[in-house]
Amino acid sequence: MRKQSSRRQGSTGVVWFASLALAVLVTCQPASAQVAFQTGQNVSPAFEGWEENDDGSFNLVFGYMNRNWREQLDVPIGPGNNISPGSADQGQPTHLLPRRNRYVFKVRVPADFGDKELVWTLTTAGKTEAAYGTLRQDYRLDYMVIASETGALGIGVSTEESRANVPPTITLVGDPMRRAMVGQPVTLVARITDDDLPRFRPRTARPPGDGPPKLSAMQLRPPIRFTVAKVNGLHLSWFVFRGEGEVGFDPPQIKTWEDTRTGANSPWSPLFSMPAPPEDGEWTIQVTFDQPGTYMLRGRADDGGLYHDTDVTIVVAPIS
Repeated sequence: MRKQSSRRQGSTGVVWFASLALAVLVTCQPASAQVAFQTGQNVSPAFEGWEENDDGSFNLVFGYMNRNWREQLDVPIGPGNNISPGSADQGQPTHLLPRRNRYVFKVRVPADFGDKELVWTLTTAGKTEAAYGTLRQDYRLDYMVIASETGALGIGVSTEESRANVPPTITLVGDPMRRAMVGQPVTLVARITDDDLPRFRPRTARPPGDGPPKLSAMQLRPPIRFTVAKVNGLHLSWFVFRGEGEVGFDPPQIKTWEDTRTGANSPWSPLFSMPAPPEDGEWTIQVTFDQPGTYMLRGRADDGGLYHDTDVTIVVAPIS
């Protein structure tokens, strides 16, 4: 009887140990076992925080998380994309880029906003979600918070250089309202000034060798990141803020959304190298549209840690 009991206890111990090992294995796998979706998922609005203006009013700052890696959604202003209280349209995007997009737009509220809430509601892929903007103290934004959240500080360690940084300023050259036809290139010129912080440190290009290109051991090693990390350096990125057609940018624009895949044209991507800015401080691109409509394009001047935006609206007519 004792032997049988011992066997029974031993079997129970083996089963218990196996169950524990399985539980540990499962709990250790979420990061590598996450399911990535290309299409079909919804977008969650996000309240990033608030900032105070010189006149005592406040800006409530919003962004979003598109759970798709590839699908970009268009959600017109209305029941599926609205802000309340007040006008349904308070400057939010209707064209939603993939993945995490931070600090996308601001809504100005009066100095006496107090403990009220401003709600951005999105319905996508059959799901309705909302972000609630408030003036709670723990949501207060400053330059260090913004730089840290975008990944410019890595694991959050600041330096004298990063603490001295202020946002660049961008100015659109020309009319903020343009007209074009489908397929007709539109030239956009933007002028950017910056304090040259964080310092731009371009990677030194190696002279070409006789053999095939080689990657270093560090380049071949899978990236290990405890948080989102971003390459610093002044750059300009134009992207579609509103408008449903395909828009072509020449040259291709550095992504403003957190594409962390190796090889992506994104400052969050491993091995990404920031191109040097133009010496005269003017960025020129050409934009084309494949279908008629009214498009709002946003240009974001970004030094890696902080940003400044400008907009241009282009009314595109069909080919006559």
